[in-house]
Amino acid sequence: MTSRLQTAFSHGPALVAFITAGDGDTAANLDALVAGGADVIELGMPFTDPMADGPAIQAANIRALSNGTKTADVLAIATDFRARHPDVPLVLMGYANPMIRRGPEWFGDALEVAGVDGVICVDLAPEEDADLGPALRTRNIAPIRLATPTTDDARLPQVLDGSAGFIYYVSVAGITGKQSAAIESIEANVTRIKRHTNLPVAVGFGVREPDQAAAIARIAQGVVVGSALVDLVEKHGNNAPEHLRELTARLAKAVHLAR
Repeated sequence: MTSRLQTAFSHGPALVAFITAGDGDTAANLDALVAGGADVIELGMPFTDPMADGPAIQAANIRALSNGTKTADVLAIATDFRARHPDVPLVLMGYANPMIRRGPEWFGDALEVAGVDGVICVDLAPEEDADLGPALRTRNIAPIRLATPTTDDARLPQVLDGSAGFIYYVSVAGITGKQSAAIESIEANVTRIKRHTNLPVAVGFGVREPDQAAAIARIAQGVVVGSALVDLVEKHGNNAPEHLRELTARLAKAVHLAR
């Protein structure tokens, strides 16, 4: 795990905030998340077929692609972010095609130069780790794996093997932003995952309000919020940063008070 990710999770529950690269004024939006108190930033790489994402993030991908956003633009956004925020962890989240089409070594080199701390590749199974994992780990970039309510104890060791940074627990068996899991279900599964790993567990999918975030932060080491933030970018356009900062501040306060 990179030192920035270690630090982010070392003080108690962390707020992980997601927006899509190329959707609106991404630099200003990212700065607003940091100003609001987000501990870790997830930057979505726009893709034509974001199959794990619900309507809000699908629409953000379409807007970003319509703006002409390419992998080179995402890397430039990441590089500029690192220059402005040298201590804030930055994780890229997306799908395998844009990440490996030029080869994992190329992608790893590009992320290392940009100062990226971790990668969540939604559609790359643990059995396909060789396609990207080694290129990340040799550059001290964390391959962050997903666990779901259907990841049973027999499957979990394969998910954890080679994982780094944190485990992203997807709290519902579905797409982003559409439904929320019962807190009892989240607690049972997070507790079960923690029995198998010392990595922090961050919970996402369906988290929109501070009270939800607070309840999860009492159970897990991280809370991931995406669709609620992406909705603000769609609704407010160039005026999104002030709204992102306000919601992020309320979410961060709720998460951090759980410490």
